[in-house]
Amino acid sequence: MPKMIFVSLPVTDLARATAFYEAVGADKNPQFCDDTASCMAFSETIFVMLTTHDKFRQFTPKPIADARTSNQVLLCLSADSRSDVDEIVGRAEAAGGVADPSPKDEYSFMYGRSFEDPDGHMWGVNWMDLAAAPAQPAMADA
Repeated sequence: MPKMIFVSLPVTDLARATAFYEAVGADKNPQFCDDTASCMAFSETIFVMLTTHDKFRQFTPKPIADARTSNQVLLCLSADSRSDVDEIVGRAEAAGGVADPSPKDEYSFMYGRSFEDPDGHMWGVNWMDLAAAPAQPAMADA
């Protein structure tokens, strides 16, 4: 069985967040949804659990950070092409997100952009041609 990832994100408006992630390309899995959470599937192995703040607090005693003013994690999705990167970021912006809150990555073998969801969670979207990637990329110094 392949490894799976479940990212849990606290959101202020579950319906708005669910609609946003559907617009970006995730599918809602109703089997794991209720009035406190939406399970959004990006693939067979990548899931985002959108939870109300009350639900999220059940999993941690730590305060919930405001993702608009602080950052703890940067999330990134792969794309099949450069045009797919642009399309996903465009859909995020059209659904109420912020396009390109961080600089674009533009290399001969890689292209990446980013978006911020309505709650301030930042996502990267990257396409990479692994066959063309250098064995020792100079990107580490960038």
